[in-house]
Amino acid sequence: MRIRKATVVALVATLAGLLSACGGTAGGASGDQTVTVYTADGLEDWYNARFAEFKQQTGITVQAVTAGSAEVVSRVGKEKANTQADVLVTLPPFVQQAAKEGLLATSAPKGVDQVPAAQKDPQGRYYALMNNYLSFIYNPQQANPAPKSWNDLLDPKYKGKLQYSTPGEAGDGTAVLLQAQHVFGDQGALEYLGKLQANNVGPSSSTGKLQPKVAKGEVLVANGDLQMNLAEIDKSGGFSVFFPADAQGKRSTFALPYFAGLVNNAPHSDNARKLLDFLFSPETQAKASDAYGIPARSDVKPQGPKAEKITAAMSGVDIWTPDWNSVLGRLDADLAAYRKATGQ
Repeated sequence: MRIRKATVVALVATLAGLLSACGGTAGGASGDQTVTVYTADGLEDWYNARFAEFKQQTGITVQAVTAGSAEVVSRVGKEKANTQADVLVTLPPFVQQAAKEGLLATSAPKGVDQVPAAQKDPQGRYYALMNNYLSFIYNPQQANPAPKSWNDLLDPKYKGKLQYSTPGEAGDGTAVLLQAQHVFGDQGALEYLGKLQANNVGPSSSTGKLQPKVAKGEVLVANGDLQMNLAEIDKSGGFSVFFPADAQGKRSTFALPYFAGLVNNAPHSDNARKLLDFLFSPETQAKASDAYGIPARSDVKPQGPKAEKITAAMSGVDIWTPDWNSVLGRLDADLAAYRKATGQ
């Protein structure tokens, strides 16, 4: 979910070979057994396992081009005259932007009737694939006592030791702005983030790159998302997750789902529809917790030790739901106001 320079997860071939193979190929009609996914990052390990299963079942090779949530949408737009991607996976409000720009086609993957109405497009252009939540992380060895509230983050002891990814560049950074608006109101959010700037190291286009910085103690507090943070804690540890409380002690967050949709004029549309059917199948959805994600299908319940860790992390945290179309409609103005308030 973090924004960074595009990288390619080449499951079988290189991107150069992929683009050559994709050019001008119609929906699998030529026998080309590939499908191309442009995806926001954060699910690489999960994709490797799922796409291998998909190939075993269908013989179709999945090529995943991984970048930031805004960047993958931008790339699909730039390639509109010669479409390379078949499936797009990204975060809000960027998936709504893609739909608004005509980059997504209508599709009806099997099983999406079990995705709640609030997490899918009424016109059938995108559907929540896996749920995730805005979170924050801190270094438990050096940030002692641990930060618990938004007000704690203004403490001068965090000067030069706090960093969050930049709204408008990173999906998780945009989420920080939205959460601040939810907690403080629109003007209050600008005032708070203006004060927080005294402690902020500066802009960061990548949320994921903040994790090792917190683990090493280069910064003590950063933003993140629950799926990515818990997965990294499993691998290397070094930080803990928290949800800042407001003045009344209330902790809250909101869902940042990975949304999936069929790209308009996809060169391998038949294969893309098969992949979407696979991703929304109950068997694949049940494996969302392998990546510390939460199934988007309401009839599939997360189970196992990782699901229990998600539940424990979210205990006592209220979940609210943004109106993503409204967020998209005012995003440019909100970002301009944010930059003016923070000077970055």
